[in-house]
Amino acid sequence: MTVRSTTRKGFTLVEILIVVIILGILAAIVIPQFTSASQDARKNSLTSQLQTLRSQIELYKLQHLDQLPTGLVAGTPTWDQMINKTNASGTTGTTTAYPFGPYLQSAPTNPLNGQNAMLVVTTDQAMGAAVTGGSNKAFIINSANGKVWGTSAKFGYVYDESDPTNPNNDL
Repeated sequence: MTVRSTTRKGFTLVEILIVVIILGILAAIVIPQFTSASQDARKNSLTSQLQTLRSQIELYKLQHLDQLPTGLVAGTPTWDQMINKTNASGTTGTTTAYPFGPYLQSAPTNPLNGQNAMLVVTTDQAMGAAVTGGSNKAFIINSANGKVWGTSAKFGYVYDESDPTNPNNDL
């Protein structure tokens, strides 16, 4: 009598279930980290963009006798003087009579809320506080001193650059 040995080929259902459970646990740990990474990248992009805006507004002021771009601090602000060439009086044009600028390649867009509209205020805004003087704008500029702030993801709060984890940044 010959004894027949059977060789197992493949995996049992229990082994497959254990592997699937382990993969599920790993996915549950890793996926939220990628989600917050993209939000962190948008926040870092806004901080960088605000630094660029501030430096370019200062350059504009330097070249225009310490005057702010009138288009940014007008009743209905526009980015025209920042994205086009200007002369000493701030008029935009394309000839050699307009030697200054452009200061920005295009109108900036707030990466947190996808907007580029500007709110003009006359008082400084507090970081992380509710926006005073209006809403639904991507950026806020003080027409008295040229300070610039970004708004949160849902416009209602001033983006707190000093504390990106501020919960108002995501509102």
